[in-house]
Order: sequence, then structure tokens, then C-alpha cells
Amino acid sequence: MAYALGARVVALCGGVGGAKLAYGLSRVLPPEELCIIVNTGDDFEHFGLHISPDIDTVTYTLADIAHVGQGWGRGEEQWTVMQELERLGGASWFKLGDRDIALHLIRTQMLRVGQSLSEVTARLAAKLNVRHAILPMSDDEVRTVIETDKGDLAFQDYFVRRRCEPRVRGLRYVGADQAKIPLEVARALDDKSLRGVIICPSNPYLSIEPILAVADLRVRLQNLSAPVLAVSPIVGGLALKGPAAKMMDELGDHNGALGIARMFRDFIDALLIDKQDAALESHRIATDPRLLMADIVMGSLDARIELAGSCVAYLDEMRQGH
Repeated sequence: MAYALGARVVALCGGVGGAKLAYGLSRVLPPEELCIIVNTGDDFEHFGLHISPDIDTVTYTLADIAHVGQGWGRGEEQWTVMQELERLGGASWFKLGDRDIALHLIRTQMLRVGQSLSEVTARLAAKLNVRHAILPMSDDEVRTVIETDKGDLAFQDYFVRRRCEPRVRGLRYVGADQAKIPLEVARALDDKSLRGVIICPSNPYLSIEPILAVADLRVRLQNLSAPVLAVSPIVGGLALKGPAAKMMDELGDHNGALGIARMFRDFIDALLIDKQDAALESHRIATDPRLLMADIVMGSLDARIELAGSCVAYLDEMRQGH
């Protein structure tokens, strides 16, 4: 069965790692054929500003203005405000560049006059010449709380201030059971001509599970007629970015790429793993999703685009069998 002309691919995405694949997808799919749903579980208020780190990372990346070396924040940034805050004794553990602060100021003002996070995200993305749809997972507040050996920690306290050092004992996605997905998200997932869903290689606990926890989103994925493909954030037993492998070990989950397959086995049709993990196929059990292979380490812009093309090709292949 060929996909309908203009059929959409929906991507679920976190920050730096997921944004790389989102960038590749934005280069192989036109705006009308891609919708990127982004985690907001790590949103927080800092100095009175509403900060949406994952949304900003995806937006800056697609706008080609992200800091190339660190993956987050803006390139050609200046730090005058941060330097003065430090001089005056203000909290400096969460770094905000001057241009970044300008965006947070505008977002906060727009939210305070009653615009939804979806509306604000779309307008700011358009100002930065991003044409592909970037949607928050919810316009309602959802906050990721990490239960650790040092007590319950807000996401940014665990991830940035404490550099993921405390041992993780569990996670909660506060507000997710009451949150609703935006209308645009529901429409994208309910589209009868949906080409498929791609789970970007983001931390499963900190970036993907918060999205899945919102309303009936996971159930929608379970009931899709279109294929769902996840891209492993683990290669050779190590996380491509961040503490995913460390967290899997601390939580007692099966580590490595097969652990990702089993976390998402109730709604994904296949997991895309790196070619160096090909031997995992022999360890796969009957209830595991199908394993597909590609070069998934995105060390260059060309590699991002190549991986995105492979993901879309695999979706089309799987859709033929649906």
C-alpha cells in the first residue's frame, strides 16, 4: 500500500539527541509531511521566565542557529546578562545566553496574556524561519520528578545542577494524568493517511516517557494502523548522549538497545539499532519488536539526513505489511 500524497510522519522528540534526527527529518520531508511532538516535562521557571529547553533545542536546531559544539543554546551567543547575574550573586548553575533570554522573555509574556504553549511555540518558530510543525506534548503543565538516593529532585536540579550524579530510584511525571494533548497532536495521530511515527533517539525516561504519560497518547500509539519505529539512543551499551544507560542500570532495567525495545514493546513495531549491535538479534525473544539496522551515530549533518532517510524508508517498508 503506497502512502497518501502529503501523508505525515510524526516524530516524538526530546532535546539534543532527538533534535539531531528531527533536523534530518526536516531535510528529507517537506513541512506539510512532518510533525514533531516535543517533550515539555523538563520545562521550568527560572528568574520568573518560562523555559522550555527541549522545544528550544529543537527549534534552534531546525533554524540552523543552535550551538554546534554543545547541541543546546544558540550559536554566536553572548553572556552579558549571565555574567552580571553572577557578579551580583544570582544563581548561575543554569546558563542562559543573552539571545536565549530574549526568547524566554517573549514566551513568558505571551503565556501570561493567555496564549497556549502550542501557539507560542508556533509563533516563535515562525519568527526563526522554521516551517516544520513543532508541537509541545501538552499545553498543560507536566513536570518530571526524579526519585533519587538524595531525595526527590526536579528535572533541572538532577540533570543540570547535579549533573545526573544521584542514583535514580524511580520517576514521576507530575500532572501527566490530568494533562491533555493539543488538538494538533490528536489530529496528526488520528490522520487516516498517517505515514508512521518515529521515536527519536532521546532518553527514554527523561524525554520519551513524559510524552507517553500524557492523557491517552500511549494508547493512541498502541492502536495505530500506521507503523511505529523507535531509534535506539544506546549504541554498544553506551548512551549516545546523556545518562540513559546509567539510569537503566540503576533502575534494574535490561540495559542496552534490547532494553529500549522492551520498554516500548507495547506500541512499537520495530527498533532501529546501530550496525555494530547486529549481534543483539540472536538475543531477541519472541515478544521483542523487530530489530532493524543502520548507522545511527549522527556525527555530521549528512549523517543526520542519511539516518532520517533510512527511518522514512523503513516506515514505508513496514507500512506495506500493515
